[in-house]
This record gives sequence, structure tokens and C-alpha cells, in this order.
Amino acid sequence: MTLALAATGVAKQFGGTPALADAGIRVRQGTVHALLGGNGSGKSTLIKCLAGVYTADAGTVSIHGVEIAAAAITSRRAQAAGLRFVHQDLGLFDGLTVAENFALDAGFPTGAIGRIRWRALRARVAGLLDRYGIAASPDTPVGALRPATKTLVAITRALQDQRGSEFVLLLDEPTASLPDAESRALMEALRARADAGQTILLVSHRLPEVLGVADDFTVFRDGRVVASLEAAHPTEDELVALMTGRPPMRDDARPAKAGTPVVLDVAALACGPLRGLDLAVHEGEIVGVAGLLGSGRSTLLGAVFGRHAPSAGTVRLDGAEITGRPIRDIMRHGVAYVPESRLLDAAFPSMSVRENASAAVLHRYFSGWMRLGAERADTRDLIQRFGVKARSTEAHLATLSGGNQQKLVLARWLRRDPRLLLLDEPTQGVDAGARAEIHRTIRSYAAAGCAVLVASSDFTEIADLCERVVVLHDGRVATTVAGDELNADLLTELVQKEAVIA
Repeated sequence: MTLALAATGVAKQFGGTPALADAGIRVRQGTVHALLGGNGSGKSTLIKCLAGVYTADAGTVSIHGVEIAAAAITSRRAQAAGLRFVHQDLGLFDGLTVAENFALDAGFPTGAIGRIRWRALRARVAGLLDRYGIAASPDTPVGALRPATKTLVAITRALQDQRGSEFVLLLDEPTASLPDAESRALMEALRARADAGQTILLVSHRLPEVLGVADDFTVFRDGRVVASLEAAHPTEDELVALMTGRPPMRDDARPAKAGTPVVLDVAALACGPLRGLDLAVHEGEIVGVAGLLGSGRSTLLGAVFGRHAPSAGTVRLDGAEITGRPIRDIMRHGVAYVPESRLLDAAFPSMSVRENASAAVLHRYFSGWMRLGAERADTRDLIQRFGVKARSTEAHLATLSGGNQQKLVLARWLRRDPRLLLLDEPTQGVDAGARAEIHRTIRSYAAAGCAVLVASSDFTEIADLCERVVVLHDGRVATTVAGDELNADLLTELVQKEAVIA
């Protein structure tokens, strides 16, 4: 076995708190190696130590057999040794062409009097794009590219001085902001590159896509390696169990909802892109909403919660009409809403965990003055009950990982014991462990009788979480999928089919 990259005994502390403790990894030449772990597990810290962004406290790194003390790695030394990095922030400039973005990294070719040789630059970049099979022109503005193509351009730019396949490509969450179709296209391209001999170290929280592309797996937890799986075929549940340190969770049989009361009844709703939409959600049912961007997924949830005023139609909760009522009244009727953008619409990063946890129930603590003691005690209980990792109730929300922020936002609403829970992209940007915990929480509340409506662009998520999924097209429910036929591939096919029919 030829190792392209190996790290052993890597340690790193921040303010006396260990982020890595005797961590390591062994990446075989010409493979896709997945580095997995929950938020705060140390995987991104290891990547930054390898990139020279952080200086490791201890450890050894071997790149193609050449050993380097981990503490001696700098960005220049990592580059010279053959490591190439592409981060979630691609570092591309949308307003510049593909060729100009390449030149910003490698330099502009110039003539004898210093003038830029544009023809030579375009020819060189065109050759690279052709070599890596990227359907783009050197003169195309980067902002006009598809998301997956943009990521491939960033990868090709990082590898532009590679002669064969000698470099090790390290990708940190390259699909975090990509929709499912774009993510699959990128994974297929990465698999093809590995098959051609490229070595790839991939950090991702999207386990289904990782399982489809990776040869080997390393799992971190609490800054240590808990599993190294070579040429293995683990299941998603097995990886989640390794990441969280808990046995695989049982996905109990979903109870039939025949005969249960209708909690949410939407009739002939017109609002934004929605035109005459009908939908019913029963007590204890988890219903998903799928559709292309702009199909009205988020608008539907916002209209039910009162964020958007419908121009026609009705919304009823347990038979009582709540159409167009103020949000405070809709909340009193038992509706809770977790919006798509946690940072813009749901969380207060500069405020404390306690203040964020109480934002939806402030009336419980205010009687002329705030009962801070009771608020702190309830917050401690809440973060323990929902598995939120925080240093204290007074820590700023911004110090929590994305997954823990999302769990706290969800917990804030669930403490109101809602009758209807509206979730828009409930696990976007969180790791697999937090995702599993959030799903388990949602299922437990549904089992207790809460009706749940979930909008998501992640078809794997809604196929796994929901008992029934409606596909939106042209402002209406075009198709409904339920039971054994419900899976991510079918949802992708149905959504794209409706788009083609249009």
C-alpha cells in the first residue's frame, strides 16, 4: 500500500483546551478518503494544521514518504510538499473570468515589455479545463457558472501546476452549500479523478454522498481517532454511531395516520408563487415539501406562520381559521416555526445561550422584572434535555457549533409544546451526528401527536424523515409520494420531471 499522506500523534490546544490529541490519518494514493466527525471533533483543525493555518503542538506528517514535524508546517511548505487545499469558501471572484481567476493564483503571463499575454493565458486555461473535463470557457465569468462547475474550477485552479496526479487534494466541506443535484455532479467528478489516480481527502457532513464516493474512512471524536476503515463499506448508521459514541438509533416503524385528526388544513392558498395549493397534515404526521428553488416551499411555511399574507385561500389549525392572523396569535394557537436561515431569521449570535433559549417564552420570566434565576435553571435543563453542547448558559450563541445552534433554536420552539411544527431546511449545514439527533427529536414530538411540515432541498433528508412528501410545481401539489416507494432518487426524478414538463 502506497501512502500519499500520513499524520501521526498530531496535537493542538487552544487556551489549554485540546482540539486534537494524538490524532492521525493514513491516506492511500489514488483514493477518496473521507475524514468524518461531528462539529468540534477536530477534523477541520487537522486540515488547518496540514495547511499551515494553525501551528500544531506535536506530531509528524509524511507526504509521499517525506517526513515533516507537524509544528514546522507552513502554508508555503505544505504547497511545496504537494498538498493542495480547497475550502468551503472557494476564493473565486464572480465578477472575473475563469482565466482571470486562474491567473490570480498562478500569475499572469507577460511579454517582454510587461504586457499581459491574454491569448497564452486563455490557451493554458482552456487546456486545463479540457484536461479535467470541465464544461466552461476561459472567458466565462465565474458568477455565471453552475455551483458544481464553480467548485470544479476552484479544484482545477488548485491543481493547475500538477503534471500527473502527484498532489494530494484536500477538500473541506465542498458541498455544504450545494443543492442535491449539484452535489451529486461534483461527487461523480471527484470519483472519476480518483479513478484516474488523484488522491483526495474529503471532509463532509453529508454521509450519503460520502458513502457513495469514498474508499476509506477516518472518524474523529473529541480530537481523537475512533475508527480507521480501509476499503470498507460501512452503513450511515454505523458511521453516525462512531461519530457520536452511541449505538445506532432505531428508526421505529412510523405509525399509520389513518383516522387521526387533521391539524393543518390549507385550501386554495395563493401567496407568492403558490396558486391554489391544497394540503392537509394529520396529528402525529411528518409531511415533507419538495420542489425546485422558487417552487414555493418556504413561502408555504411562511404563509402558515403569518410571515406572508395570502392573497386567497384559507389556513386552518384544528378547524379554526388562522389565515392572515398576526404571528403572535398564530403562536398562541400552537404553531412553531424554524426558518431556513438560522443566522438571519432565527438566532441571535451576539446574545447568550440563555437569551436565545428564552426568546419564544419570555412571558414566563417577566413580571415587572426578569426572573433570571429561573430562566438560567430552565435553560440548563433545556440544553441538557436536547443535548446542546455549550460552556454555560451565558456563553454567546456564536461560540456554539452550527449543529448546537440549530438544536437550541429547535429546542426554543419545542418548549412551547407546539401543535404544529414548521421546519424549513432543519439540518442545513449541521454535521451527521447533530442531524441524527434533530431527526430523533422531531420523530419523538410527532409520536406525541405534534403535526410536522418539513420543507427541504435535501431529498435524502425528507425521504428519511417524512412519512409523506408532496412535490410542488406551478404553485400547486403536483405529486404525492408515501410508503415504500418514498426515496431520494424518486423525489429527484419527480421534481426534475415536473420542471421538464413545464
